Amino acid sequence: MSTAPARDLICRDRVGIGFVAPGDLAEAAALDRTPGVDSLWVGGHIASRNPSPEPMAWLAGLAAVTERAVVGSAVVTLPLYPPALVAKQIADTDNASGGRVALGIGVGGEYPQEFAACHVPTKGRGARTDEAVGLLRAFWTGEPVTHDGPVFPVSDVRVHPAPAQPGGPPVLVAGRGDAAMARAARLGDGWMPYMYSPRRYRNSVGTIRALADEVGRDLSGFGWLAYIPVCVDDDEDTALRETAAFLGGTYQQDFTELARHIAAAGTVDRVAERLAAYVDAGARHLVLLPTRRGDDTITRVLAEVAPRLRGMSG
Repeated sequence: MSTAPARDLICRDRVGIGFVAPGDLAEAAALDRTPGVDSLWVGGHIASRNPSPEPMAWLAGLAAVTERAVVGSAVVTLPLYPPALVAKQIADTDNASGGRVALGIGVGGEYPQEFAACHVPTKGRGARTDEAVGLLRAFWTGEPVTHDGPVFPVSDVRVHPAPAQPGGPPVLVAGRGDAAMARAARLGDGWMPYMYSPRRYRNSVGTIRALADEVGRDLSGFGWLAYIPVCVDDDEDTALRETAAFLGGTYQQDFTELARHIAAAGTVDRVAERLAAYVDAGARHLVLLPTRRGDDTITRVLAEVAPRLRGMSG
């Protein structure tokens, strides 16, 4: 296994703390300099319901303005992209950043219009993703690749130079269903679900380990990540209400009740308790999405919550 920075940090049995990066790159650069921030993450879409950055471009921008933290995608909708293009973009970004890139991937489907815009069918997107992951790793060797796959056949294609991380950056599988867990068990370097309660996260860890055992795969060095909305406020009801409004605005649904189960929102003690439950369930790297920008949530998480969580590691 590579000991390059991103893989070493993401795939270890110590608690790491990361944040979804703010939309302003100058703010992201300042956050990179903040002690205790292990990673910064970007997401996005090509054609979603709400305005959104394109994740590969945004990841490159984040890598350019940071020097220390791991930078990752959370997530790239992989079936929308030719694997050779993703391999090249990620390899170049990894080299430019000194090996700090992690690639979070998903199959998408919640926005059919972006599949139509890219002339990619939503049907079969899981199989496209599986084939693409194998090709990414082949391309990241920097050697010529011939592949007779059903979707992405290539003949003697060389994508080079190879990434800074030998074997390429860690590929982290996101999702919520059985197919995503199977993909993580068979092909991923880590698991990064979204909108999971601690109990559901614990169950997914058991499922992925069992599936890996079935195919004879050793999960040593596998990354266990959890993507969690977070809001710190001295009034728990206010924190939950604002978190539900934030998530509801993104997905145009009522998240009032769901926010209690899939977010860490409330007082410092309540947020620490919720995040500790994810660590206890098996998560080792927490990707935190502040649901209220411009306040002191990040500061309070780092100063008052993170020390309690890091003490749980191992």
